[in-house]
Amino acid sequence: MTEAEWLAVTDAAPMLGVARRDASERKLRLFAAACCRSVWHRLSDWRSRRVVEVAERYADGEAPREDVTAAREAIPDGRRFGSAAVAKCVAQFPAGHAAASTLHMLRCLVAFTDYGPHSPRVSDVSLPVAAAAMRDIFGNPFRPVTFCPSWRTSTAAALAAGMYEARDFGAMPILADALQDAGCDTDDILDHCRGGGPHVRGCWVVDLVLGKG
Repeated sequence: MTEAEWLAVTDAAPMLGVARRDASERKLRLFAAACCRSVWHRLSDWRSRRVVEVAERYADGEAPREDVTAAREAIPDGRRFGSAAVAKCVAQFPAGHAAASTLHMLRCLVAFTDYGPHSPRVSDVSLPVAAAAMRDIFGNPFRPVTFCPSWRTSTAAALAAGMYEARDFGAMPILADALQDAGCDTDDILDHCRGGGPHVRGCWVVDLVLGKG
């Protein structure tokens, strides 16, 4: 895959092959969770949503593996390519397997879902969103960015932490201003903050500010 393809592709599957070479367990599992959240409206059973939430906490070291396993086992089997199957994948181990399996099951769900001739298919939303989440979490692997610790001011850290906890990234442009005020002149960072998103937990800029890997 080339840099141009990474920036333009709307299917996260080939992107995952590039990203997982150097990706952390946390990043891969948060990507799997982002895939699930892209079809959150399909996860109508609270048990399916719970396993995603627990897996996210596990990724950040806030829940033991046993909690993830228990949450996964509590989900009823459902149909082969159902939303419950998508949610189950996020709890698999290791994280690289979880990310690949979740993306695969998401694609299967898309293939077997149709809301009618006048409604958009899930594929019109979920797979491009998954690709966008890949770019948001992993940045551009063809153009590594160096983050200066002096840019991690109390204001920038507070903004990043608030967005991360709330899963509300509306303050990203404000974060860009705070980073610029601290001396950040890296266009890739500032443009990402001021771009249209979407942003998810694991966003590479937010992670840099918070010192997460």
